[in-house]
Amino acid sequence: MTLPVALVTGASRGIGYETALALAAKGFALFLAAEGTTAELTDAVAACRQAGAPDADFALFDLSAPGQAETMVEGALAAFGRIDVLVNNAGIRCRKPFGAFTREDFTQVIEVNLAAAFFSSQAVLPAMRAQGGGRIIHVASQHGSVASEENALYGCTKAALIHLARNMAYELAKEGIQVNTVSPGPIATQYNLDTWGLQPGKLDAMAARVPAGRMGRPEEIAEVIAFLATTKGSFIQGHDLVVDGGYIIH
Repeated sequence: MTLPVALVTGASRGIGYETALALAAKGFALFLAAEGTTAELTDAVAACRQAGAPDADFALFDLSAPGQAETMVEGALAAFGRIDVLVNNAGIRCRKPFGAFTREDFTQVIEVNLAAAFFSSQAVLPAMRAQGGGRIIHVASQHGSVASEENALYGCTKAALIHLARNMAYELAKEGIQVNTVSPGPIATQYNLDTWGLQPGKLDAMAARVPAGRMGRPEEIAEVIAFLATTKGSFIQGHDLVVDGGYIIH
């Protein structure tokens, strides 16, 4: 029996880490990619195996560097021979008032948040076509649909991911390749807790803006990604599944 294989980027912590665990629990072999540390990814691989992954491997990649996305896909295929699910989760923020962004800011955020997803998706196509299909899931953001202070650059990349998924789905659905996005709202990742925790009252204020009355948990996003990776509902194409506790409905 052929084992299903998932490639997850940004897998050393947060949503990527929880997504790897969720897919491991569903029997996927995992190739974990991140710019994190070897220690983090070694621990993540061990956790995936404990969660049920029949096999797991990792490699470090700097997705802000051109060509690394394609090298990452080559590494996953060399390790496992196939990729059934690609989760483009890696992302970075650069919060500044509009007018203060530099060319360097623009290039780095575009490379990680958009170009890496774009080119890794292109790189995985030959394998998915040879297999008869596959799933590609981009992790976007509520900021791809709503505006907020100091998020012009980040939101721009996430909006682009949402459109990219729609266009990819339009072209690739006939080949059995399912493409969608998941857009998290305010999520209690360690990064967000550390960043927002530096501003008095920020965490409480953020939770108060969510109709559900709290911030989301990384594993709640992972569950939705795992659903899109495994559902028999292959008629879901080009959809942006917003998981935000109702944040953008008011």
